[in-house]
Amino acid sequence: MKVLVPIKRVIDYNVKPRVSPDGSGVDLANVKMSMNPFDEIAVEEAIRLREQGVAHEVVVVSIGEAKAAEVIRTALAMGADRGILVRHDAPLEPLAIAKVLARLAQEEEVRLVIAGKQAIDDDMSATGQMLAARLGWGQACFASELRIADGVAQVTREVDGGLQVLSVPLPAVVTTDLRLNAPRYASLPNIMKAKKKPLAERDFATFGVPADPRLQVLATDEPAARAAGRKVGSVAELLEKLKEGGLV
Repeated sequence: MKVLVPIKRVIDYNVKPRVSPDGSGVDLANVKMSMNPFDEIAVEEAIRLREQGVAHEVVVVSIGEAKAAEVIRTALAMGADRGILVRHDAPLEPLAIAKVLARLAQEEEVRLVIAGKQAIDDDMSATGQMLAARLGWGQACFASELRIADGVAQVTREVDGGLQVLSVPLPAVVTTDLRLNAPRYASLPNIMKAKKKPLAERDFATFGVPADPRLQVLATDEPAARAAGRKVGSVAELLEKLKEGGLV
């Protein structure tokens, strides 16, 4: 079985984003970028499936500018077998990405797509669902545990009432939650080996997918500063203030 893992280059999760002076978006100048954390979990899970003998090849794909090759090399250093970079220099919305991924999934004849549940830059949480719809495959989102056996993906996911277990016949799309695994660190020897692994480059325009945005960002603002706390003299006063909403 071949597994496809989409990954995205985003602002590193340890970096506090800054709003552009004109309020048009986030300032990316001289900002550390890395692989989306949920995508790291997806890569790790795909590699584990290969190590278990369930999968025979792990293919990672990123859609974006030339610098996105950096996160592909990171995934290759973790243990993925080969990468595909679809070049496009402007931001893309989930629908356009899902259409390209659907084409790649069909061309590669994959049986399973494992994707992060969302990207931490826009928090859309839509690409995996749209991809499943485009392919006509079953989907199981927000997986905290994944098992593959007899052509079926058994996915455990956390819900408000506890745990929910889903069975999805392959081919399928699974999106990963934080509790699924802890991604491995790439060792120096594997980083060196990753430089020799195949990384194909494709032009976004060759897929014939419209890239025109359907959403318009009207403004981007910093979060409001947290209001100062208030001291109360007793528990009774605290309860009274909470009832009145005076501490909010």
